[in-house]
Amino acid sequence: MLEIKALNKSFQDVSGKSARTLRVLQDVNLSVPKNQFVCLLGTSGCGKTTLLRTVAGLSYADSGTISLEGKLVEGPGPDRSMVFQSYGLLPWRTVMGNVEFGLEVRGIRKVARRAACQKYIDRVGLSGFEYHYPHQISGGMQQRTALARAFSKEPKILLMDEPFAAVDAQTREKLQEELLMIWNTMQTTVLFVTHSVDEAIYLSDRVIVMGARPGRIVADIATGLPRPRTDSDVKTLARFDELRRVVRRALDDGTRQRIQ
Repeated sequence: MLEIKALNKSFQDVSGKSARTLRVLQDVNLSVPKNQFVCLLGTSGCGKTTLLRTVAGLSYADSGTISLEGKLVEGPGPDRSMVFQSYGLLPWRTVMGNVEFGLEVRGIRKVARRAACQKYIDRVGLSGFEYHYPHQISGGMQQRTALARAFSKEPKILLMDEPFAAVDAQTREKLQEELLMIWNTMQTTVLFVTHSVDEAIYLSDRVIVMGARPGRIVADIATGLPRPRTDSDVKTLARFDELRRVVRRALDDGTRQRIQ
């Protein structure tokens, strides 16, 4: 269980003649049960990435608490794994070298970590590319490498910051399907940031809509779609169209209700 309680976060804006405080997150409360897939959706600048980074322990809140399975989050830890839009691969390491990096840091022996990592390399369709470097593979394959690396650590929660935004539409759909296939097997808790309404509905059990800055939760929408899912099956359902309307209405309301 991920528990976020009364979370507030501000930044100092020093771009003008005098510094001013910008409220980024305001009184965010969110509970995510174990193994649930939750998408954070909202306009640019509403604090989605800041919230994700705070859960990851890469940023610190002004007030409020975050706990994972009863343990307070006070910094980065092996119980959380993050996938970035920019892939975050080490250019001097091969696909295998990147995937096994987290296990290597934790002191896992080479034979054991190679076996564990090969399993996830196979699952994301990179068999045969284990010893290619990032510059030798496509953007979609680089993101598959980042996915395999994240899952190889078997985290309690997977944090994903618009991981498919930089690839073409066809690759994006394929990566979504691959992510769901792996998730169906592992049932890891996922907190996924996106700007895409369709992506949020297709992937998640719940869509959390955030209002314009300062970010706050304005809607918590259960998708209620059947699993396992495929793009062609789910997006033809009347329920999917209904969810589009509900989510878009929540986004519009959240933008209009901006707190001054």
